[in-house]
Amino acid sequence: MQHITWPVIALALMTAACDNGGSVRITTSTTSDSSGVLKVVDALQCPQTQGVLTRKGSARADGSCVYGGPRGSEVILQLVQLDGRSAQTALKPFETRLTADLPEAMAQVEAENARAEAAAAKAEANAARAEADADRAAAEASRVADEVSGDSAQVRMPGLRVDAQGDKATVRLPGMKIEADGDRANIRIGGLTIRADDKSSRVNVSSGDDAVNIDATDSAARIRTSASGESVRSTFLMAANEPSASGWRTVGYEARGPVGGPIVVATVRSKDRDPDRLFDAAKALVTLNVGD
Repeated sequence: MQHITWPVIALALMTAACDNGGSVRITTSTTSDSSGVLKVVDALQCPQTQGVLTRKGSARADGSCVYGGPRGSEVILQLVQLDGRSAQTALKPFETRLTADLPEAMAQVEAENARAEAAAAKAEANAARAEADADRAAAEASRVADEVSGDSAQVRMPGLRVDAQGDKATVRLPGMKIEADGDRANIRIGGLTIRADDKSSRVNVSSGDDAVNIDATDSAARIRTSASGESVRSTFLMAANEPSASGWRTVGYEARGPVGGPIVVATVRSKDRDPDRLFDAAKALVTLNVGD
């Protein structure tokens, strides 16, 4: 999997949610392949400046470095030992601390996520029933046929099968399956699965152990990415249209390192509406230490 420049995703997502009535537009770009092995480091390199960032004093007692950026933004660079833990386990406390800085956005995303999960479970059950009904109908048919009756339709052609009724539809092609139910859709292409809910602006993209997970409302978004391979490459971002009580609008982290650790983590807090340069600088600090 090629990893995604996540500030671009987040800003495109938030812009779309604000300007298009809750719809989602995702723009991505790619960098180098994520399967390479990253460097093992035992101490951080903390330059005085990196892009829009300036280091505050010397390294702290734990070896971490604190940087200041535009409009009071903050980046902390840390070296994290895994000590036998998975990277996901080691990074969970970072996510917890960061989301605590955007409590309103977190509450909105979690509430919408719960609603979407319930709706997805119902849609899966409906799709399973529809598929069972379609299989029974297909078993009774001995020839390729197009049948249309009222608001339902069935199409049988070599390599193509379509079953539709009202706003529900299932389309099967070699190596591909699409299930739609109103505003929701599940798309499976080979090992790639995409689940989308247009009503809630929720998108989940996964491929094996590689994943991009996007949960969004009209005013907040949460994005996680992870890549499989011989190295840890994980990102997290939460963004809100309106600042929290502490003034933060966007928080997140970039984490990389060998699969057995240690990993380098850059946590980011921004009060700016356009934090791209800040996140680019944080990513550059991580790259300086462990590679790309």
